Amino acid sequence: MVPPKARDSDAPDCVDLGSARDLRGRTNEIWVRRGFVALLAVVPVLALLNIFGQRASDSDAHSPAATLTVHAPESVRGGLMFEARFTIVAQQAIKKAVLELSPQWANGMTINTVEPAPSEETSQNGWMSLELGPVSPGERFVLHLQYQVNPVTTGGRDLHVKLLDDTTLLATVNRHMRVWP
Repeated sequence: MVPPKARDSDAPDCVDLGSARDLRGRTNEIWVRRGFVALLAVVPVLALLNIFGQRASDSDAHSPAATLTVHAPESVRGGLMFEARFTIVAQQAIKKAVLELSPQWANGMTINTVEPAPSEETSQNGWMSLELGPVSPGERFVLHLQYQVNPVTTGGRDLHVKLLDDTTLLATVNRHMRVWP
């Protein structure tokens, strides 16, 4: 048995069935709601397209003495854990390989692990200096830094890396990283 259609007199007090049930005079509201739901769906789609980061890219610097490659994301989000990988390939002997990282490599980000551990870590004018030891010609040395982006960190930052043989500059890599909220 089909229930009888409700009449306006059957409505609870102060409820206009034409507006509440039949959406009379409110036909555009449904499209506004659907638009908001569609906007919510845009964020995951943009994340899948790597707009908000995590996919890493390479930046290289070449010199007659060595090649320095930095493999790290160009965009990250607050709370994200990621790895930056620094690869040194020596064309000639490096007696005392030193990586210097600009202050922005640490500001607003927590360094969880450095592998292999540098023989010495120092800081000068905010730059982190990691002494890696000797690298023979043709040898490949890879340094891994695992990071976590502090949740309140946002904005762009210029990241610089210098490869030195003790105090002699061999190569420099400059990158830019965007930190999304």
